[in-house]
Amino acid sequence: MTIVVGHLATSEGREALSTAVTEARERSAPLVVVTSGKRPVDECQAELDELASGPAAGLDVRVEEGTGDLAEDLIRAATRTGAELIVIGLRKRSPVGKLILGAGAQRILVEAPCPVLAVKV
Repeated sequence: MTIVVGHLATSEGREALSTAVTEARERSAPLVVVTSGKRPVDECQAELDELASGPAAGLDVRVEEGTGDLAEDLIRAATRTGAELIVIGLRKRSPVGKLILGAGAQRILVEAPCPVLAVKV
């Protein structure tokens, strides 16, 4: 089974990646990192290389470039790999914002073929 994580160049994205690395290590599972499509794969790979000297050392990690629709990319990657978990990052929201979850996050939660771990920053 695989862990799939969406990675953005934001504090939420970094926290999701860090949590996904921990989950992959604890489960002895491969990790698929899907970029947003707006961020080059090599930038994401550089961040993974930093983690590789620490918590990601020895993990089976694959980076895939997204199409720009991160929700669709994560659902597709999870389905294709038979993922056991998707990890996403969420930011804190105002009281009004709490009533409306981001459209992408909501779509992932509803359409994911496996459990979703939402990491709040």
